[in-house]
Amino acid sequence: MDSIKVGMADDNVEFCQLLQNFFIFQSEIKVVLIVHNGAELIEVLPQTSLDVLLLDLIMPQVDGLGVLQWFKDHPQFPKPKIIIFSACGQEEITKNSLRLGVDYYVLKPFDLGILTQRIVEVAQKTEYKSILLRKVFVNKDLEKEVTFAITSLQIPPFLKGFSYLRDAIMLTVQDQNLIKEITKKLYPIIASRYSTNLYRVERSMRFAIETAWNKGNVTLLHQLFGYCIDDKKGKPTNASFIAKIADQIRLKKKFKAV
Repeated sequence: MDSIKVGMADDNVEFCQLLQNFFIFQSEIKVVLIVHNGAELIEVLPQTSLDVLLLDLIMPQVDGLGVLQWFKDHPQFPKPKIIIFSACGQEEITKNSLRLGVDYYVLKPFDLGILTQRIVEVAQKTEYKSILLRKVFVNKDLEKEVTFAITSLQIPPFLKGFSYLRDAIMLTVQDQNLIKEITKKLYPIIASRYSTNLYRVERSMRFAIETAWNKGNVTLLHQLFGYCIDDKKGKPTNASFIAKIADQIRLKKKFKAV
């Protein structure tokens, strides 16, 4: 595999140097461009070939959103995959970034090893590269609704499966097709977000659901999931559980895809 050609645009010179020093030891990544303001970046982009651009939102002269708008206004120039850096997580800024074509959004501070993994995933056009960001990060109302639904079933929030189920349900609320390929698409999304593997995601979800059946309100559970109970296990499958809760929330709140 050829090295991924990475560009960095951030007005923090020391931060750029830190990233460059780290990437020197990452064989899969080659830093080919470093600039410290958006105007300079726009000037060199037409002559620069990048696979991934690491772009800070707050920069002098032209900020990150301005650079994204430039790409949108100049479709004749090849657009690299874009990972946005930001020290704030304001929802409106995030939505604008996504609307302008960001592939991933990273809040500072972050783990450099995980950043490297995300760069590789985005560059390789991994199927789930931006779904998680688009569907989970930007909708706080949906997150509250899903959290309440799972908690009411007495699944303890400290379980890993609680977080995995929450994110899976949020994704499914806004993209029903994901549940049809739970192993190929949905599990990988969750695994990527939490830096784990598909097997652990599946098992943790299973344990969380079994905990609900062992300790929760059995009458309520059977009212909710009676039609999708696994005859052998007496409990819904992971896919059935996620789909049922997602359907209820979609109908109740009429959530639409971002």
